[in-house]
Amino acid sequence: MEIVLAIAIGVLTGSGVWLLLRPRTFQIIMGLLLLSYAVNLFIFSMGRVGLAIDREPILQPGVPTDLLHYADPMPQALVLTAIVIGFAMTALFLVVLLASRGMTGTDHVDGTLSNDVQETP
Repeated sequence: MEIVLAIAIGVLTGSGVWLLLRPRTFQIIMGLLLLSYAVNLFIFSMGRVGLAIDREPILQPGVPTDLLHYADPMPQALVLTAIVIGFAMTALFLVVLLASRGMTGTDHVDGTLSNDVQETP
């Protein structure tokens, strides 16, 4: 299972970096989104190292209070917070993208028109 998670993180990271290097703003936003998903998966997977797997993160009576019987709740809380912040960031970037496209008429990062778009008078 670890190899599948590692491959998923690698594919998301590679795709995100590739999209970040594209000239259009929407592709950059999608690249940032894929990178944030990769980081979330990485944080979540690193929270399992050294603690019990398939255990609950809640203290229960009768179970010893050591790290062998409980999962770490911190990565779960961090990933949940990162998902909410990532959604807000994506919404803000899309609004800025639409405003920029409306003002300049293009969605290229450097503000120039592409070769296939004809300028209208």
